[in-house]
Amino acid sequence: MSIHFEVKRTAKVSKQKAFEGLLDLDSANHWMRGLVKIEQLSEGPLQAGSQWMETRKMFGKEATEHFEVVELKEQEKIVLRCDGTKGTTGKGEFVFTYIVASVDDHTVITLNGEIKGLTGLTKFFGKMMAGTFKKACVKDLDGLISYLENE
Repeated sequence: MSIHFEVKRTAKVSKQKAFEGLLDLDSANHWMRGLVKIEQLSEGPLQAGSQWMETRKMFGKEATEHFEVVELKEQEKIVLRCDGTKGTTGKGEFVFTYIVASVDDHTVITLNGEIKGLTGLTKFFGKMMAGTFKKACVKDLDGLISYLENE
């Protein structure tokens, strides 16, 4: 059983700028809360198969997670996968699908999150964790949009 959540935000930037902003790991330190560092494991621009390790300070401790770009559809869709078994979490799979769309004179970014592969107590607490993940995703998207709109 997987847990799903959705976050939708509107930005006063072009669709291309929003799409590129989501993929710009070098600027993440300007908008991502608690970011300690990002270590790219793949060379060149992000594309399907690109991977990185992301370290954030959460709940007073540093946590490092492994991310991979699963799918890219230029200016429309980004699918990221966080393999919990390769990071601090130690279990689970977290899939973040970003849909970027132009609506009138602004851009709508929709994030569909899915948490799967939790077992035992983490499965029990997973539904409560979904709210925490959603709040973190809201803060990240709001931070990104603020950064892009004021850049």
